[in-house]
Amino acid sequence: MSGDGRLTAVLNPDDAGQDECGVFGVWAPGEQVAHLAYFGIYALQHRGQEAAGIAASDGEKILVYKDTGLVSQVFNEEALRGLPGHIAVGHVRYSTSGDRSWINAQPMLGPTEFGTVALGHNGNLVNVRDLMQRAQESSGNDLSGELGHGSSTDTAVMTALMGAMHGYANLEDLVVAMLPALAGAFSLVFMDENTLYAARDPNGFRPLVLGKLERGWVVASETAALDIVDATFVREVEPGELLVINDDGVRSRIFSQPTPHVCAFEYVYLARPDTQINGRRINSVRNAMGRRLAIEHAVDADIVISTPDSGTPAAIGYAQESGISYAQGLVKNAYVGRTFIRPTQAMRQLGIRLKLNPLREVIDGKRVVVVDDSIVRGNTQRQIVKMLKNAGATEVHVRISSPPVAWPCFFGIDFPTRGELIANALDAQAICTSLGADSLGYLSLEGMYEAIGLAPGNLCTACFTGDYPVPVDLHEPRGSVRSAC
Repeated sequence: MSGDGRLTAVLNPDDAGQDECGVFGVWAPGEQVAHLAYFGIYALQHRGQEAAGIAASDGEKILVYKDTGLVSQVFNEEALRGLPGHIAVGHVRYSTSGDRSWINAQPMLGPTEFGTVALGHNGNLVNVRDLMQRAQESSGNDLSGELGHGSSTDTAVMTALMGAMHGYANLEDLVVAMLPALAGAFSLVFMDENTLYAARDPNGFRPLVLGKLERGWVVASETAALDIVDATFVREVEPGELLVINDDGVRSRIFSQPTPHVCAFEYVYLARPDTQINGRRINSVRNAMGRRLAIEHAVDADIVISTPDSGTPAAIGYAQESGISYAQGLVKNAYVGRTFIRPTQAMRQLGIRLKLNPLREVIDGKRVVVVDDSIVRGNTQRQIVKMLKNAGATEVHVRISSPPVAWPCFFGIDFPTRGELIANALDAQAICTSLGADSLGYLSLEGMYEAIGLAPGNLCTACFTGDYPVPVDLHEPRGSVRSAC
């Protein structure tokens, strides 16, 4: 499938909800770059299960193939062979109800005065209306009619803005002028016909790393994607940095003063446990969270179990610190996606029953500590407590390896409105009662900082504290132009 590069975006104040994505880029003459991109986004599948796409360039033209579905559903050998070249950009994405269409899949194509750009984006912009106005002013045209029939994403707004800007010596200078105008979270991987680019917002909300191949370079959302293509980790892309990768090697340009605030939820849930962020393996961080949780919220119990898979490292840490035996008490169906992005409560509850099933012989007659990474609406934990008690648990003690999620995310995570977040309306004791649990304990903010190993000023904890590193309008629907990731 190919795109025609039209400027496509739409303002829709009724849209709401953000999603999490994964980006991957490779510059490697002589290699099968589309295949490398395929393996790279396969490793990032946990960051996006709604759509997948790869764009490739042979130096003269860019072709893009994308569709809704998992990476393995979208691509086959024939599709990958149809993407020749020495540069490729890959993307996986999440979306919410009302935003599931091929046109919103990435990478997105857009024309510039220097050629075509294929862009993949992880994050969410909070000033898309201002950017659209700037694009229209720069182009000198009213773009609303042309934009109204296309993609409804902020990624499309970025490609529109690139196409509308003129008067620069080259695409690199244009991008350096554009990037400081973007407010919010963005880890970008994009390319023209000859050059691969990567950029990370000044706060560094979302991870982005650089790797070295034997005959080329790779950029990716997580180090796990470097591992799968046998690339050597070089370093993280710095907040406020643009990388330019071509025949001349890798060049760095700083487009904005860095103010690092990496998303704490990357450590809590989003990133793969085998990924490294800021020099720390995520599995080790989550294990430390569980250990600290056991210190803060000790309880007499017979076994510790996890809500698989994201709760498992913390549950092991809790068991190690507490001396309570760890056991597998819940079996996960690996073919069911994350439940917190389901559009209706009925579907979420159905997804929970499809996703998890208790092992009665492990649970029956036991006092159970069940460790999970977070509580959003409370539906998952409520169902889990019910399942465990139906399986014979005499007590169920819920332990959460993060603080209460009480505020929406504007930087790329699909948390609902504040009114839908259970911790916004209820304190821990009331939540415990709502879940039907015998006790409930959250990891403290201080405990989370200690486990991650970063100072509070270097983490974005807005979903826990309401302290947003970038100004946001809490009354504006999160998605006036919907995030593509």
